[in-house]
Amino acid sequence: MKWTSLNELREKFLSFFEEKGHLRLESFSLVPHNDKSLLLINSGMAPMKKYFTGEEKPPRNRVCTCQKCIRTPDLERVGHTARHGTFFEMLGNFSFGDYFKNEAIPWAWEFLTEWLEIPSDLLWPSIYEEDDESYDIWAKKIGVDPAHIVRLGKADNFWEHGTGPCGPCSEIYFDRGEKYGCGKPDCKPGCDCDRYMEIWNNVFSQFNNMGDGTYTELASKNIDTGMGLERLACVMQGVDNMFEVDSIRKILDSVCAVAGKTYGKDAENDISIRVITDHIRASLFMIADGVIPSNEGRGYVLRRILRRACRHGKLLGIEGPFLTGLCLVAMEESRDAYPALTEKKDYILKVMSMEEERFAATIDQGLSILSGLVADAKEAKKDTLSGDAVFKLYDTYGFPIDLTKEIAEEAGLLVDEAGFRTLMEEQRVRAREARVNISGWSGTDKSVLSTLPKTEFLGYEKNECQGKVLAILTDEGAVSALSEGELSFITDATVFYGEGGGQVGDVGKAESDACVLEILDTKKSEGIYIHQARILSGALQVGDTLTLSIDTARRDAIRRNHSACHLLQAALRAVLGTHVEQAGSYVDEHRVRFDFSHFSPMTAEELAKVEALVNAEILKAASAYTEVCSIEEAKAKGAMALFGEKYGDTVRLVHIGEGSLELCGGTHVANTGNIGLFRIVSESSVAAGVRRIEGATGLGVLALLADKEALLSATAKELKAPSVQDLPKRAAALHGEMKELNRALESAEAKLADAKLSSLLASAKTLGGVRLLAARVNMKAEEARAVCDSIKGKYADMVAVLAVVDGEKLNFVACCGADAVKAGAHAGNILKTVSAICEGKGGGRPDSAMSGGKNIAKVDEALAEAERIVAALA
Repeated sequence: MKWTSLNELREKFLSFFEEKGHLRLESFSLVPHNDKSLLLINSGMAPMKKYFTGEEKPPRNRVCTCQKCIRTPDLERVGHTARHGTFFEMLGNFSFGDYFKNEAIPWAWEFLTEWLEIPSDLLWPSIYEEDDESYDIWAKKIGVDPAHIVRLGKADNFWEHGTGPCGPCSEIYFDRGEKYGCGKPDCKPGCDCDRYMEIWNNVFSQFNNMGDGTYTELASKNIDTGMGLERLACVMQGVDNMFEVDSIRKILDSVCAVAGKTYGKDAENDISIRVITDHIRASLFMIADGVIPSNEGRGYVLRRILRRACRHGKLLGIEGPFLTGLCLVAMEESRDAYPALTEKKDYILKVMSMEEERFAATIDQGLSILSGLVADAKEAKKDTLSGDAVFKLYDTYGFPIDLTKEIAEEAGLLVDEAGFRTLMEEQRVRAREARVNISGWSGTDKSVLSTLPKTEFLGYEKNECQGKVLAILTDEGAVSALSEGELSFITDATVFYGEGGGQVGDVGKAESDACVLEILDTKKSEGIYIHQARILSGALQVGDTLTLSIDTARRDAIRRNHSACHLLQAALRAVLGTHVEQAGSYVDEHRVRFDFSHFSPMTAEELAKVEALVNAEILKAASAYTEVCSIEEAKAKGAMALFGEKYGDTVRLVHIGEGSLELCGGTHVANTGNIGLFRIVSESSVAAGVRRIEGATGLGVLALLADKEALLSATAKELKAPSVQDLPKRAAALHGEMKELNRALESAEAKLADAKLSSLLASAKTLGGVRLLAARVNMKAEEARAVCDSIKGKYADMVAVLAVVDGEKLNFVACCGADAVKAGAHAGNILKTVSAICEGKGGGRPDSAMSGGKNIAKVDEALAEAERIVAALA
């Protein structure tokens, strides 16, 4: 066999199986799609579970992938051994009811022995102890020496997770040689030593676990295989671990170059070098797949990884930011296989640098506090850090508990995790209680709703409809009739949109022969639309039929803003990049508010481009329409969906103009021209990595223009400009007048300072070759600084120490001329001593300094000390 790079191995595997009729799929995202059971993808088959269960149809019955994977259960062990890593790539070939063992086993052998030319005597297959079929294929069809075929039990060679599809597996081991072995004569695959390394696992899903200890044959059998790319590279490159593999070693060497260390010379340094090497790869791919550092879920995993890398950089003595430079090295090694890394380069680097900067701002203080906690615990002969202290480190300084545990473990201490978790939960409870319950529904109300059928919503096509009253709710609970006050009611059908998807609920009126109601708001819960209303006249009873009419002018304004919101997202992705994802939205009749993922304020040029793109679509008067289709069809068409949003089997797909295609349940215009005009009102930050744009459309833009016109007119009046058009000229004239006044003021202050200086100089003392002016002065601190500047510039041999008393406030200002400095005078050092007498702090440069004080009664004592210090120079 010959040396082969990691990137070449990936391509060889995928090409081999393409020749065997497999569809090459790109790696799925590390973020699981519609799978709440996983935080991050951790195996090759994980993104394809629904193909195996039959819930989704695969694009072809034979596929092959190289899947990005993240595993973090042993995060604290990464770096401490050369075996552990968080990020890896898993090669796999899969069959969904197509081929089975007779093809999968020979193909695995062919790839390893013919394409990679691994000597067959170094390969050892293992099989499930009862799987004679696989044994015959290995021994009789392929011709493997029976002495090299190992039968192992259920724990090693049978794949199952509870009830459902399961089956035996056949693994292929590589013999690394006697030097890695235990020396036992019966050493073979299954032994605990390091001689035999498993490189490929073929899982044969052929049974159904019935849950009672029995198994039935599956009608449709599947193949699921996995081979770690980094592990295969170790074999082909003759190295001991993943950190020695070519592309990973380049990252490791770059870490050494930045740190000024040599790998292999110091065990502690090697740990940190491996941590950073692994974590750079993991964070690079997580960010590329849309994970943002946060304190929850997968975002917290990313934050832990990045901050752990930062901490180990500190241990290596790396000063300043270093992650992005290493990220570029990792990116270069993988860019051909993963083009998205290049496309999202700027975004990835921005996210990484911002998290590094954020942690750098607190890490030194946090490490210092943690060191103190460790020292205190040891002094008190305690073996555990308190949950309270650990929580403070997390809450105040951003220290993930895993990082605190790791540092504590290095010091031989434990962490009170239970106490930490308790405080975390208390914080979550406080946050939940602080939130406003916008629906206002009690448990009783919800129990009533559970007995009702879902409301038929007719508001997409109509502005008015008939609805039969099914329930009436008040603060006291459900009632059968009501003649006054506010209430909530549910009908079997409605045109009122219930608040959801960022769009506010409709308002309007409902009436019958017996009553008239004003609809104040509309909510929605589990498909039931709740009208919040006020009785204007008459009485409402369960069973009444109402004519429900929305406020169409308001709804039209909401439609304009909601459709503009879709166009805005498309424009932002076009201008800023495809990393832009919706993080929240709000549309009512007055405005559109859109929150999105982006890590820096937008420039004026970017905002202008986005606004222009939206208005260009509006001016095209392009059609806007909806279609109902399956979620799979919507995805195939490229529809934008909200991450984490749960969608049913059928979805509503909204097409607006040429570039906007989103899953949405809201109400929209029929034509982009109906929007009228779009104007960005503001752009701001909402949270780390999330920006917010607010805008207006249609009549809202006219209202904005009217407000601005009124503001300009009022400003013109105040500045006594003849008209709004004269404002620039009038502003320039006023600016000129202010400059002249400021010059005159500065001149007057200088003269005043000179006058005060003249009177002060009379009290100056000659102490050797230096003159000292030490006095209490009645002036502002700014004036005192001006006096000192004048002294320093005019009198090279002068030292001045001025005590500025302004009411209850005390400041000291000092200066030293050039000759005085040469003689040993130092303004900063003088004030450090002087201000301490008055219970203050301060200091500064040799020629200029300023400090504060608290005890005004000791000013004379402080000035006397200044004289003593200067006299000592003589």
